[in-house]
Amino acid sequence: MEKVLVLDFGGQYNQLIARRVRENNVYSEIRPYTAPIEEIAAAGYKGIILTGGPKSVYGENAVLYSKKLFELGVPILGICYGAQLMSHMLGGVVEAGANEYGKVEVKVDQKSKLFADIPAKTVCWMSHTDYIKQIPLGFKIIGKTDDCPVAAMENAADKLYAVQFHPEVMHTQLGSQMIRNFLYNVCECKGEWTMSSFTTHTIEDLKNKIGNKKVLCALSGGVDSSVAALLLHRAVGDNLTCIFVDHGLLRKDEANQVNNLFKGTYNINLISIDASEQFLGQLRGISEPEQKRKIIGREFIRVFEAEAKKIGKVDYLVQGTIYPDCIESGVGDAALIKSHHNVGGLPDHVDFDEIIEPLRDLFKDEVRKVGLELGMPENMVYRQPFPGPGLGVRIIGELTREKIAILQDADAIFREEIANAGLDREIGQYFAVLTNMRSVGVMGDFRTYDYTVALRAVTTSDFMTADWARIPYDVLDAASRRIVNEVKGVNRIVYDITSKPPATIEWE
Repeated sequence: MEKVLVLDFGGQYNQLIARRVRENNVYSEIRPYTAPIEEIAAAGYKGIILTGGPKSVYGENAVLYSKKLFELGVPILGICYGAQLMSHMLGGVVEAGANEYGKVEVKVDQKSKLFADIPAKTVCWMSHTDYIKQIPLGFKIIGKTDDCPVAAMENAADKLYAVQFHPEVMHTQLGSQMIRNFLYNVCECKGEWTMSSFTTHTIEDLKNKIGNKKVLCALSGGVDSSVAALLLHRAVGDNLTCIFVDHGLLRKDEANQVNNLFKGTYNINLISIDASEQFLGQLRGISEPEQKRKIIGREFIRVFEAEAKKIGKVDYLVQGTIYPDCIESGVGDAALIKSHHNVGGLPDHVDFDEIIEPLRDLFKDEVRKVGLELGMPENMVYRQPFPGPGLGVRIIGELTREKIAILQDADAIFREEIANAGLDREIGQYFAVLTNMRSVGVMGDFRTYDYTVALRAVTTSDFMTADWARIPYDVLDAASRRIVNEVKGVNRIVYDITSKPPATIEWE
């Protein structure tokens, strides 16, 4: 299978670059700049893309790489820091200055393979403080702006290309075409990576690997675990057993939907456990978000382990791990924002021989495509992202059954109004939050002292950054009126208009 390497120097867009490559039907994988040059040389990549990075290419703390990379004969595209790295390591000059941020008009050389079918002037997204002052020997300038003399350069003979801007972000108007040009015009890729072929080959490989052995899967009902379960069911049928733990913090009617689909429609061996009393008992009096997360994760493992022991030893444990979960670049300084939303620790509490992760090479959008290939209903494939702790981290403060019921109803109404307006595919994520604030209201002739519900909706392509969604006022009005009128205990609705950063998408 043809593949392209995204060599990561610590930039924030490494996953987005890899996704853009895959959108063009070419498999991509991300590796850190610490990966040995010998391994890269032996991997047989059709092309290499150098990502951005947080540092300068000059100075004592510069993050560099082996110059042998440029001697492999493999086409290379440097992006932002990657462009400066290419220039610096091949004899060019990079200096501070020529700062550019945001959308900038770039004049490009249309004769370059990189800019085929691109207008002579195109808008691109810039974000740099250093710039290429002098290009290396053998290169020529193929793009510039009013402030940046080298917005793009190439050494066509050696198949080396570099752009100072970010073609991977949606703000670069024709960035996807530029990446496609690199893949097909420069790397000469054929475009063999499709979810149809992935699905077919994965099912066949699972059949051959597992045979008649026993498989156990933790089914949350989320997209990843659901698609993983369906893949295994197609491969091994009744040799698959799924355990679904209802912790009482799911969205409205979600437990019934999971049971009806997997036990009813697909006839999968499903053990469904209503453990809501156990979870809520352990969460009583707890209001700190991280503590709630840890308790929910701990109790999930306890419930799953108890059910798994009834089954006995199994040969394989299935996990819905996806590619972003596996990427460990080790680049840059990481700050703890919150613990991971997935519940971990199951492998240490289940008696099995081997873990199977059929989706570990896929991004979320690819997982959804596999779901469609498997015939999963669209309302399940495109369901809203949902944290492992569920509504436990969308209810501010202590959890009670009353609060959970209030939020379930309010959230269901909000999602319904978004769908009624035809916005459910346009908005990246949308949900309701039950705040811990109560305020005075007037309901008929009576004063009330009820909760405030916050509505949150964002637009995003990668969930690393997000902007608040400009939902039409009439849609917000319909959701607000319905929630206040139909959900007892709520008398005020607010809409969150904060982007990420500085906020996160979730509230806790």
